Amino acid sequence: MTDASPPPRVAAVTRLALTDVRNHAATLIEAPPGAVALIGPNGAGKTAVLEALSLLAPGRGLRGAALSEIARTDGAGGFGIAARLAVGDAPPIDLGTGMTAAAPERRIVRVNGAPTPISVLGEALALAWLTPAMDRLLAESAGARRRFLDRLVLALEPGHGRHAARYEAAMRERSRLLADGPRAADPRWLAVLERQMAEHGAALSAARLGLLDALAGRLAATPAPFPGARLALNDPGLGAGEFAEALARRRTADSTAGRATFGPHRAELTAWHLPSGQRAASASTGEQKALLIAVLLAHAEVVAQRRGQRPILLLDEVAAHLDDQRRAALLARLPALGQAWLTGTDAALVAGPGVTLLRIVGGCVVPG
Repeated sequence: MTDASPPPRVAAVTRLALTDVRNHAATLIEAPPGAVALIGPNGAGKTAVLEALSLLAPGRGLRGAALSEIARTDGAGGFGIAARLAVGDAPPIDLGTGMTAAAPERRIVRVNGAPTPISVLGEALALAWLTPAMDRLLAESAGARRRFLDRLVLALEPGHGRHAARYEAAMRERSRLLADGPRAADPRWLAVLERQMAEHGAALSAARLGLLDALAGRLAATPAPFPGARLALNDPGLGAGEFAEALARRRTADSTAGRATFGPHRAELTAWHLPSGQRAASASTGEQKALLIAVLLAHAEVVAQRRGQRPILLLDEVAAHLDDQRRAALLARLPALGQAWLTGTDAALVAGPGVTLLRIVGGCVVPG
């Protein structure tokens, strides 16, 4: 008989300070470990708070905005985000990120006051989010679905972003060399670039496919009222050696096309809505959103199991397109998931057991 695994630790941002972020000149939020709902009219600055939280992870945040766009228009030209992260009984961690006016696209990251690589943020906490812009994600571009999948993978494997960046860099250089035809390029340098693409591309594929495999059972058994789902990626999952050989064979074709025609950057994520048996792309907006929530909830459980630490969920205008039954079911599940941050224009749509309400008025936060 073996001892049961300890329950996953809850990660929570208990203190968040925004300086010159969007319309927040100087905002301080003290938050509990559970669900926090930000209430206010459109344009009050609710999503800006979630965006600030999303920047506590590697990447460009939930809006995908350039750093200069995040800085308050009538501010000094830079911005700062400071957060205190509590994880279980461990000592709290102080996280900070932002930029200065002197370097408008250089992101600064600090952990406990010390400068640190951005990748360290992914090791400190896991984040996942849904925004209104994602409501039709399953019916729109393949690139958007890949980015969604990669964000989910990143919550499990902080090194995933490094593999993606190095794969893209090698792919761009290979395409540049092939622009004048494969015979004009140095074959030795092409082989080096293809090995780099293969190494990092194989890691990308393996991580994506591994996550989908981990999600499969949970999604098939999604409890009502959210729909069961199936996700598939048309990626053969080649090892690095096979991948490099495939790239070498495709040099002429890729030169003609002006781009790499094979690899994880071309993979397409497809979702099926199990109750109807149809592709999710054909489902209504409400059903697609319900399916995305099912994916997010299943992912949260996988992260908790694999990392031993619950992710923080960011749910922007989550009540939109959800019927009353699903909205109530989501709010009922949140307390067991750790910390979640929600936004809404109407408190009645996001109020639930254990949900702390905070009202945002003109970039200022007051108790709800």
